[in-house]
Amino acid sequence: MTNRVHHSALCVANFDASLRFYRDGLGLDVIFDHEFDGDWPTLFDAPTDRLRSVFLGDPSVPAAGIVELVAFVGAPTRPAPAPAPPATGFFLLSFFTDVEATLARLGELGLGGEPRRIEVPGPQGPVAMATVRDPDGVLVELIESAAASG
Repeated sequence: MTNRVHHSALCVANFDASLRFYRDGLGLDVIFDHEFDGDWPTLFDAPTDRLRSVFLGDPSVPAAGIVELVAFVGAPTRPAPAPAPPATGFFLLSFFTDVEATLARLGELGLGGEPRRIEVPGPQGPVAMATVRDPDGVLVELIESAAASG
């Protein structure tokens, strides 16, 4: 058996805003949306024993990975740190996508902020890349999906 990433989880302050970003803006499908009771204080050092979990991804390609949105029900949210240059620790979430279409959807929704864009050389020509921020300030990298085959 090969070890691989199953999902990456993000604590969110506002489920509606985060769902608009990841589902409506990036185009991920909701695979799962449920609340669980558990010993989350022991496992995660969480403030409550109830959490809401929403899995987003592509159900037709389960190996593509999942983004999980999490909130601890009844717990006060702490503000995310202000965006800063890269440091040790979590850096970004990266997606293969149609960069222009995704940026257009995010723009129509008023999400993501001002994108930063570059092109990098690829085997079949330049590859478009951009970064935006989710509603909690997480850096999200968009890579032209054609690069996935190269």
